[in-house]
Amino acid sequence: MPVSAQLPFTVFNKTCPSRLVLEHVTSRWGVLALGALLERTYRFSELRRRIDGVSEKMLAQTLQTLERDGFVLRVAYPEIPPRVEYSLTEQGREAAELVLALVCWVEQRMPQIIESQQDRDAKRQAGQAA
Repeated sequence: MPVSAQLPFTVFNKTCPSRLVLEHVTSRWGVLALGALLERTYRFSELRRRIDGVSEKMLAQTLQTLERDGFVLRVAYPEIPPRVEYSLTEQGREAAELVLALVCWVEQRMPQIIESQQDRDAKRQAGQAA
């Protein structure tokens, strides 16, 4: 089916393909990969070190998915040993800037978020003790 036949796209429709792309961009590893690549071009091993906690398998899957969606550019150089670099496309840069705005907001709000979590936990414990 041609793309124009599916317009308008809406993530609130369970069959809309935009929902899956949103999941790719906002997944934990998707956000972190986009954020890191916004800094600069990375080789795979450098990117894995930059994104603390990601497994090699998950990073590879995330990069493949983001590349398929048109957010990440993978360039393989015909050298020995082979060298592969990852960077953002223009569309990827746009997406990265948007999700990084949310990341920055979360980081800045962490004191209030932690306080809210602690308040909620204390109320829950008080309710269980009664």
